This record gives sequence, C-alpha cells and structure tokens, in this order.
Amino acid sequence: MATITECRDALDRLSGNLARAEGGVRGAAALDRTLSCHVTDLDTTFTGRLAGGRIEVDSTVEGPPPAKAQIRLAMESDDLVAMVGGRLNFAKAWASGRVRLEAGFRDLLRLRSLL
Repeated sequence: MATITECRDALDRLSGNLARAEGGVRGAAALDRTLSCHVTDLDTTFTGRLAGGRIEVDSTVEGPPPAKAQIRLAMESDDLVAMVGGRLNFAKAWASGRVRLEAGFRDLLRLRSLL
C-alpha cells in the first residue's frame, strides 16, 4: 500500500505530465472543473481543480469526498502510483473496475483522449 505522501507526489507528477502534454491530450486537460480523487484503501480524498492544463490539489481530507466534484476518481493507492508511473494502463484499469471515473457526459467525451 502506497502512503498518502506517495499518492500526493503521484498527483503532482500527473499534473506536470498534463502541463507538458500536446495535441488532444492538452485539449482534454484544458478543462476547468472541480476534481476529487478518493484513495479507497487509505480512505483519503484529494480535492482540487483541473484548470489550465494542471491538477491543483487544494486539500486532503479523511474519508470520501466531502462534496460532489465535477470529475470524480476513486482507486487504491498502489493503482494511482502505478498509473502515473506508467505501469498500469488507465483504460484497462477503468474497464476492469480498478479505477472509477465519474463525470458529466461532455467531460467524459473530452477526457477520453487521456485514456
């Protein structure tokens, strides 16, 4: 099981990756939406925004998300770290239920290029 610090570092790396992306990925990451990432095995949620092509984490709270974000992710800590590290494919993890992604239909269409 990864630690909260390792998960936060993974989100920071993902933010940097999105900021350096080009083409369709850059366009998908250019959304301005509230975001939550619930790390289920640590029962911790990172909340913030996807804005300007970056993930801005505002807070870390114990338990499930305190409010319904426009884009909601849920997964185990090891899966978060593995996905950002390139050892776990997001689309396969999502299709198998290891990762949950909830968002509005339009946002899902734009985010599909990130998959």
